[in-house]
Amino acid sequence: MALLKVENLSIGYRTAGGMLKAVDGVNLSLEEGRSLGLVGESGCGKTTIGMALMGLLPPNGSITGGRIVLDGVEISALDEEELRKVRWSQVAMIFQAAMNALNPVIRVSAQMTEAIRTHRPDMDEQAIMQRVEGLFNLVGLPLERLHDFPHQYSGGMKQRAIIAMALALNPKLIIADEPTTALDVIVQDQILKETKVLQEQFDIGIIFISHDISIVAEVCHDIGVMYAGQLVEAGPAQEVFFNSKHPYTRALVGSFPTLAGPKSKLTPIPGEPPNLIGAIPGCRFCDRCPKDTASCKLEPPKWQEINERHWVLCDHC
Repeated sequence: MALLKVENLSIGYRTAGGMLKAVDGVNLSLEEGRSLGLVGESGCGKTTIGMALMGLLPPNGSITGGRIVLDGVEISALDEEELRKVRWSQVAMIFQAAMNALNPVIRVSAQMTEAIRTHRPDMDEQAIMQRVEGLFNLVGLPLERLHDFPHQYSGGMKQRAIIAMALALNPKLIIADEPTTALDVIVQDQILKETKVLQEQFDIGIIFISHDISIVAEVCHDIGVMYAGQLVEAGPAQEVFFNSKHPYTRALVGSFPTLAGPKSKLTPIPGEPPNLIGAIPGCRFCDRCPKDTASCKLEPPKWQEINERHWVLCDHC
């Protein structure tokens, strides 16, 4: 049985101009101990899916269709009180902006012990502190910095503290939303390698959200490429990266520089994503696509099977 199943998920935001359909009919599956990378440019819906998995959509956002099943439980049907019991204990999140995810006026140790104390009221204070110290050792943070305030940490240390908090209650699923944003490339590499080791050590499922397909291809088992609220290509990471079929995936791969192998000219993606308020009759990428035909604007594309595990949402692939 899959650890996570996202079935025909649609999510909308109420705006002054109407309902914005941020996620439209997305299907995902994640096995226990595996990692799935969601990639795409800003506004494609990848972070919205992550927030929906945590039950943390803003007041104007709501799930308008489909369901989310975690370890056999339909968490999209739970009320707020039931969701509180699931957060951190079953599914945790590594937030994009580590400094904003930590309370600046509370010591890091106190923030970690609070999360454990809330979900594990049967644990005594000594056991809780031993757990926090073990987490610090696990992510490579020195114990003498345990009682510091967040502003006393470097960017990499704050990110490690967030990872430690995500692991505090041994969740089955972790959502990592741009976990290396604003970090230099050396620290980025360290964080990514440590995250991969921790996943293998504890057999955790991870959804890795990023705009950088090259990073996702390096650290994830599978990739799902999103565009304008839809999943447009999905499959094993190396195959999606090196054998991309959807024109948008190819454009993403071609827009990132490489330090190894032959150099090639970077190819920007022309145009802008469509307005997601209102109906879009045809392919959402057609106005930016080199394969665009008249029929692309009239009929929505169908899923094409490249092989048993590699699928693409395009009629011309």
